[in-house]
Amino acid sequence: MAKESMKAREVKRRRMVEKYSAKRAELKAAGDYIGLQKLPKNSSSVRIHNRCKLTGRPKGYMRQFGISRINFREMALKGLIPGVKKASW
Repeated sequence: MAKESMKAREVKRRRMVEKYSAKRAELKAAGDYIGLQKLPKNSSSVRIHNRCKLTGRPKGYMRQFGISRINFREMALKGLIPGVKKASW
């Protein structure tokens, strides 16, 4: 389980990216790099890190499902993810 502060920080970053995305695109199109530097650091989309929605785990993230590989495996075995089942051949 990730610390609550880390989860909150990521949520805050996502909100900030959303807030400044239009202004950032406008400044990039104009070539105003000084204006871009004056924006907050966390308004850049590069600073967002994908985390598991359930546990906040930063590594082993499966983008298609939005959860970590560990939670994915547990949920798939319990049958909680539609269309996913354990392979056997």
